[in-house]
Amino acid sequence: MTVVPTSPTPREAIPTARPLRTVLVANRGEIALRVIHACRARGLRSVAIHTLLDATAPHVREADDAIRVESYLDIDAVVAAARATGADAIHPGYGFLSERAAFARAVEDAGLVLVGPSATVMEQMGRKDAAREIAVAAGVPVVPSAELSGGGSARADSAPDKSAYPVLVKAAAGGGGKGMRIVRDPADFDAAVASARREALSSFGDDTILVEKYVEHGRHIEVQVLADAHGHVVHLFERDCSTQRRHQKVLEEAPAPTITPEVRTLVTESAVALARQVGYVNAGTVEFLLDADTGEAYFLEMNTRLQVEHPVTELVVRVDGRPLDLVQLQLAVAAGEPLPFGQDDVRLQGHAIEARVYAEDSFHGFLPQAGTALRVRWPGAEADRFSPAARGVRVDAALETGQVVSTAYDPMLGKVIAHGHDRESARLALVEALDDTAFMGLTTNAGFLRVLVASDEFRDATIDTAWLDHAEVAEPSPDTARTIAAWTQAMVDTMSPGDDHPFRGDGWRVAGDPAPVVVELDRTVLVDRAAGTVDGVPVSQISAELHLMVVTLDGRREQALVDVGPHAVEVTHRGQRRVFTRPDVFADPTLHVGDGTLTAPMPGTVLSVAAVHGQRVEPGDVLGVMEAMKMELSLTAPFAGTVDVRVTDGEQVALGATLFVVTSEEGDAS
Repeated sequence: MTVVPTSPTPREAIPTARPLRTVLVANRGEIALRVIHACRARGLRSVAIHTLLDATAPHVREADDAIRVESYLDIDAVVAAARATGADAIHPGYGFLSERAAFARAVEDAGLVLVGPSATVMEQMGRKDAAREIAVAAGVPVVPSAELSGGGSARADSAPDKSAYPVLVKAAAGGGGKGMRIVRDPADFDAAVASARREALSSFGDDTILVEKYVEHGRHIEVQVLADAHGHVVHLFERDCSTQRRHQKVLEEAPAPTITPEVRTLVTESAVALARQVGYVNAGTVEFLLDADTGEAYFLEMNTRLQVEHPVTELVVRVDGRPLDLVQLQLAVAAGEPLPFGQDDVRLQGHAIEARVYAEDSFHGFLPQAGTALRVRWPGAEADRFSPAARGVRVDAALETGQVVSTAYDPMLGKVIAHGHDRESARLALVEALDDTAFMGLTTNAGFLRVLVASDEFRDATIDTAWLDHAEVAEPSPDTARTIAAWTQAMVDTMSPGDDHPFRGDGWRVAGDPAPVVVELDRTVLVDRAAGTVDGVPVSQISAELHLMVVTLDGRREQALVDVGPHAVEVTHRGQRRVFTRPDVFADPTLHVGDGTLTAPMPGTVLSVAAVHGQRVEPGDVLGVMEAMKMELSLTAPFAGTVDVRVTDGEQVALGATLFVVTSEEGDAS
């Protein structure tokens, strides 16, 4: 199908080319580093902004200059920082202020250049209802609206007919899954709309709600577009971001592995038509939902900024055989330069897959994590970082050894991206890259990502947007990590000169082979280094350097990052972090830890305390609510009893801090 756009809306006046000299980077973390590197490649001076918490962050050290602000979300402060440092332009990255029309307007009013679209375009495309109308005008297919008993409007002013279910209730002014509810039963419609309105008003200051057909088995397809101020618009093909959890992307790839040539033509031409219709300038992404049951594609929304997943496009798109740097192209367009190529020059080469690394415990409720990254090991060479021309594995990250990860910002730590000549080679390269990704002192989702990428479902490209919300992804067995931990502990016990004393256990005995070493971890493990076994499993050590232990275990080569401490052995194997704690010989065996004691399952902020000290509570009663990294968690009474409140509203708490203690009628649970 070919999209025939209607006449485009008048494009804003073409600005005179304005060479840029200094760019203020209004962001932090890996995207700030990414922009700083692109500025350097174009010979531009870069200025980083930072809060007090980020005063020594990598992006601050990397930039040519830096200035402190109280908040990355303070529009006036960010614009003032640009003026104070002599910046010509501001690059917002993604997140924070990147899609705030008010910020774009403030930048324009200050006489500065925003590396992105105009405030007017942001306003139009930032609202799902307005964007939908523009898409219809451009001839772009949209998700059918539910038939409402009050008329054909897409607004939630009355309930849909029963035949329309399931439906999707969603906020018109937002994204990221906020203000979004799936309704399958008409009896739940009113409650879903009320809940979505509350969340939308709280998150976006606008409670306008849309009701649309819900596609049960959908794939998320998005098209990268690039437009200059001279009327040129091109697409850089599509990405597939179907591996999502609660509307948050986990894995992304390019090109999309399941679409037909006809659907590719439809979505790419639709994306270009929409960009032309709205007069778009700079890099943007047009998102579509592909109905896996019918093969139909529908417009979802347009993201008026650079996407997190832009590296997979950079790794597979070629112009005259050369890779693209989207950020450098953004800077060129912002300076008023025309695009240096046309649509016929754009080609695809190979396949790329990206995995987002988050500070979260994916196998235990996806709870946010925080702490000090005592050791950080990213895969690939340092020279490959942020390089669009990199082959094999690329890492976009800002996390480094010794860095503190707090709950104040988004939990994404970085991205691991693999490129191959086809999808399977890229997938296998990403599995290996995640095997080589390890962190100590901080739990991440790297092990979870490794399991996903290695799964049959991802290999066969059968995952849709709802799969991860219902799938049971099994946690890897700790046996290999425990074996490596025990082997390393035994090696340290028998070889460490710091433990040299007459009674050190070295396994030596008269007229016999060295005795096995008993290692106490979460359970007792018998290590026979002379025989090369751990609990009878053959182990052969290949190397041990800089905390990286490489062994052959029962004929398989395995590696892990290992740290032997006085009370525990920490191991990260295939991305999954394990902490094997030795038993406390002084612990009272009669105590039942956890009975009635509610501790913080994650570091964060106590949003509210619902219980009063000494109050009688029943099982399931909400005692308080915690928040960390955009996630809220209710803490409930485990049984009936009297509650002892140990925290207050707004208090910052560490992982494991005691928040409430419920005492049963039979005795004191604390």
